[in-house]
Amino acid sequence: MMKVQVISRENIQPLSPTPNHLKKFNLSLLDQLIPAPYAPIVLFYPNLNDVRVCEKSTLLKKSLAQTLSSFYPLAGRFKDELSIDCNDQGVNYVTTNVNSHLIDFLNEPNLESIGQFLPCQPPFKELGAGDCVTNIQMNVFKCGGIAIGLCIAHKVLDGAGLSTFLKNWAGLIQCPNLMANYFFPAEDLWLRDTSMTMWSSIFKKGNFVTKRFVFNDSAIDNLKRMSTSPHIKYPTKVEVVSSFIWKCLIAASKEKNCSNKSCNSLLTHIVNLRKRAAPALPENILGNLIWISSAKNTAKRDMKLPDLVNKVKKSISRIDDCYIKRLRSDEGCSLMRKSLKEIGDFCSKGANHYGFSSWCKFGFYDIDFGFGKPIWVSTISSKCSFFMNLIILMESSACVDGIEAWVTLDEEEMNMLVGNQELLVFASIDPSPLPLYLPR
Repeated sequence: MMKVQVISRENIQPLSPTPNHLKKFNLSLLDQLIPAPYAPIVLFYPNLNDVRVCEKSTLLKKSLAQTLSSFYPLAGRFKDELSIDCNDQGVNYVTTNVNSHLIDFLNEPNLESIGQFLPCQPPFKELGAGDCVTNIQMNVFKCGGIAIGLCIAHKVLDGAGLSTFLKNWAGLIQCPNLMANYFFPAEDLWLRDTSMTMWSSIFKKGNFVTKRFVFNDSAIDNLKRMSTSPHIKYPTKVEVVSSFIWKCLIAASKEKNCSNKSCNSLLTHIVNLRKRAAPALPENILGNLIWISSAKNTAKRDMKLPDLVNKVKKSISRIDDCYIKRLRSDEGCSLMRKSLKEIGDFCSKGANHYGFSSWCKFGFYDIDFGFGKPIWVSTISSKCSFFMNLIILMESSACVDGIEAWVTLDEEEMNMLVGNQELLVFASIDPSPLPLYLPR
């Protein structure tokens, strides 16, 4: 059995102290949208070079201290729900030893074991005043391979912001933009309260489990061809994979409920606002520059894939530069409230909700700290009794244009999903993430 033993805990502080006029960092309005404390991520690095573990450790800590001088809110503590005390207390940095080889773990990855590589153990507690913003764990395997696990407060970083931080830590890009509060200022917690009402209609009790469904590039190309219609031009791989999974989830829900009628369902997607604004918001801006798109299915007949792709594509495309201008205008408050209320009301009437978030194109596989790029980038299993139907789309390690879908469902519904023969034509379930050129 794999064991992860903590050998040290320390605080990594910024190399340069934060100036007094920057000691308070105000969170933005959209930072109140997501209730999850963290969006955990683990990057796995094989020992394929001559860099010793002690050199890797020194390199990581030194470059992290340099990075925190620019990303100073990440080295602070929460002052309250609207701000961070940038007091330079530092990042909670944990080092562990793992009593197995990395290749052995990746040959047959146990998704429930990945949580051991994180500095904060799930289920995660709600963050409050005095809590650390950033937690990092360096896990050292017997072979010299390492896994870097990160738990950074979600209310400070979305996926794009996390990518900006990691790329800066690896020396790939320059300083961040810390002006999210300028674009979406927050004076109180009305959006948090409104969004919590919506989320409460989505979370439910059950025996939730997580599985990976891996789509290679040829499978995605086939799905794109199947999605072609006069109304759909150039669907993205995220759109077609999301729609196909949605189609299979609808079928699983029908089978679970022993019904010949299609259950009402809702697909939501987290949408990055940066490139959709006009002019575009800075790519390196920190914070949660995101909103939620939603696509409804109320048809009693079985929906074909092109129909679902059309719904998903339209829902995402509605969040364009004009919509973002409205979000930032005087009508922004009423627009946000209306959008979240529609989602909550639809789900409270018994509709099945499936929440999607794409981590594709964030460049996580480019993060090279000086000893090579990661062989696999993962999130974690969400095995718990109170959760939501969640699907996280990530780039595949074994295929450049592939997608790994981390699907979390109630166990009964998951059993229906993994037995879906159409799904199994296009996706592999929990395969090894090792590239073909490495031993298995």
